[in-house]
Amino acid sequence: MCRSIHTLHNFEPAATSEEVHAAALQYVRKIAGTTKPSMANREAFDRAVAEIAHATQHLLAELVATTPPKNREEEAEKKRAKAIASGRYAA
Repeated sequence: MCRSIHTLHNFEPAATSEEVHAAALQYVRKIAGTTKPSMANREAFDRAVAEIAHATQHLLAELVATTPPKNREEEAEKKRAKAIASGRYAA
């Protein structure tokens, strides 16, 4: 999976439409193999991003969580600490 796509389900506050769009954009970029489509492919690229974002919004609205929502900031801090501990980033 693309590293730039993050889990959006079961967080408080809930994922924003901007986060959903960013995930859809990263997905389409990965599938298309390009970060910037040619003019000939721009319409198809943009349409795919919009459709995937739309489907993602529906999915997130319908998913049922059996655990309490996670705090977005706490989870981000855990990831930063793990990355530093693994030596990926300097402290």
